[in-house]
Amino acid sequence: QVQLVESGGGLVQAGDSLRISCVDSGRATARYTMSWFRQAPGKEREFVAGISWINGRASYSDSVKDRFIISGDNSKRTVWLQMNNLKSEDTAMYYCAARPSSVVSTTKGDYRDWGQGTQVTVSS
Repeated sequence: QVQLVESGGGLVQAGDSLRISCVDSGRATARYTMSWFRQAPGKEREFVAGISWINGRASYSDSVKDRFIISGDNSKRTVWLQMNNLKSEDTAMYYCAARPSSVVSTTKGDYRDWGQGTQVTVSS
C-alpha cells in the first residue's frame, strides 16, 4: 500500500523559495506517477505538478510552470517540489498523490493515494 508523507511546508515571504518533499513509505513507486496538488481555503483542490517514474516526464499547471520544479528519486521513494519566486496566491495546503499509471493526470479523481498535506503560507 502506498503511504505518502509530506514535509517541508512553512511560512515564507513573497519572492522566497521553498522545497517540499513527499516520501512513499509503502511499496516501491516504480509503477507510479507522483503529483502535487494544492488546496486553498474555500477553493477546489488543483493540480500543481506531476512526474512519471516510467519516463521521467513532468507536467505543470500554467500558474507554476515557470517557477516550480518537480523532481524525484525512485530509489529513495521521494518526490520534491522546488518552489521559487513564491507569491501570496501560492498559499495553500499542498498534497502529494500517486496513481498506478505512467501518465500524469491533472484530475484529482484519477489519484488513488493521498498524503495528509503540508501547509505553505506566503506572506506579501
